[in-house]
Parts: sequence; C-alpha cells; structure tokens
Amino acid sequence: MDLGIAGRIALVSGADSGMGKETARQLLEAGVRVAITDVADGTLNEALEELKPLGEVVAVPGDVRVATDVRNIWSAVRASLGEPNIYVNAAGVTGATGEFLSVDDDGWLDTLNINLMGAVRMCREAIPAMRDRGWGRIVLFASEDAAQPYTDELPYCASKAGIVSLTKGLSKAYGPSNVLVNSVSPAFIATPMTDAMMTKRAKERGTSFDDAVRSFLEEERPGMALHRRGRAEEVASAVVFLCSERSSFINGAGLRVDSGSVMTTAG
Repeated sequence: MDLGIAGRIALVSGADSGMGKETARQLLEAGVRVAITDVADGTLNEALEELKPLGEVVAVPGDVRVATDVRNIWSAVRASLGEPNIYVNAAGVTGATGEFLSVDDDGWLDTLNINLMGAVRMCREAIPAMRDRGWGRIVLFASEDAAQPYTDELPYCASKAGIVSLTKGLSKAYGPSNVLVNSVSPAFIATPMTDAMMTKRAKERGTSFDDAVRSFLEEERPGMALHRRGRAEEVASAVVFLCSERSSFINGAGLRVDSGSVMTTAG
C-alpha cells in the first residue's frame, strides 16, 4: 500500500527502543526521512546503527523535560534534514507507582513533566511550520490507562488522560490548517518498559518471567482477548497509518491498539 508520504520528514521521540524505534523503522520503509531522539544514554546510537540500512535517518539526543533541549533537538533536525512535517511523540515513562497516598508531589510532577509536558513542548515546536505549510501529521502516544485507570499507577494514568485531551484540543485548533493530530493507546506491549515490569513481578512472586506475564494477563488485564502482550510493530503500523495520506480524514481520534483491554464502549 502506498502511504503517500515518501520524501516527507519525520521526528520520532522516545525512539531508542520499543514502539518509538519500530515506528521509525516503518516510516523509513515508507520512504520517509527520519530523525530519532531520546536521552543520551547510549541506546540511541545503537538504534541509529540498526535503522541506517533502511534509509536516511539521523539521531539527535535530548531530554523532553528540558525546554532548551527541546529547542536544540528541533534546530538540529532542521539543519540536518529540513523542517519535519510528521511528529510522533513516543517519549514516556511509567513514572511514580504505588498506592495513591504514598506518591508525593515529586513523583507526580516528574511523571507529568515527561509524559504530558514533554508532548506539549515538542508540539509547540512542531506545529507552526506544519500550520504555515498546510500539511502536518502528529501522533501522540496515550495508553489504555487514560480510559481505564489502575490504582497503583495513577500519575501515569492521569498523564495519559491528559494526552488524550491534548490530542483533541490540538486537532480542533490546527485541523483547519490540515495539521491532523491523533493518538494511539496501546496496552501491555512487549517493550523494555513492560519487560522491567514483568521482571520485577517475577522476582516479587518467585516465578519465571513467562509466568509473570501469564498471571498479569489473567489478573490485571482480563479484557485482552488475545491473551498475549502486543508487539511493537503492531502499534507502529497503526501510528504510521495515522501519519499517512491514507488517514487524511482522521483528526482528533484515539486509536486503541489494546487487544480489547478497555472493557467499555464509553471509555
């Protein structure tokens, strides 16, 4: 299928691993010129080397929590590839977890600063040129937790609910300029983040990693009808579709890639 975006320029945050890296891969396969960004911890360069055979790709380290880093990321991408007309916000963390009364202000603020304010800062850089040129695609990573919150990770849930609301607001503000803004909401995807969660669960329960995954699905995610973790490429395919000309009448939508995890039609 021709997605109609060959030659476009994309910036993907949170792209050193998992769903962000896989999104960058599929954009490259669609003929897009891609910049990837993440914190400078070594894995970003590994991702760059892995993706280089697929097309034109550059890596720019930076921290979405820091306003000067955000400006520097965009300046570096503009200097190396040109002005991005696609932005995918995959940067995020699980953040502070635990019973509500045990999470202090710092835990809440750190989680919101990365997951929500990071998206705000990056979109603030992305939108002006897209609006002026009359073409843009923005996809923000939300989560099933936005509609179906879990009591032991409420900062994360609130941050992702904020992403859903931000998506809708931006879509109304900039859709008239053909800047289409949508979100995807994955559930329990096989990524380094959920690997760490399951490793911790296995250690706490004295079980194997695979048993930890099975028990988590049974006890915590009973709505996931396929009874497995999702794959990063399954989420990336949805993201890339929303970045394409094939999605030219989709704006302000929230696409769940969750195996049915969210168990109501209203959420």
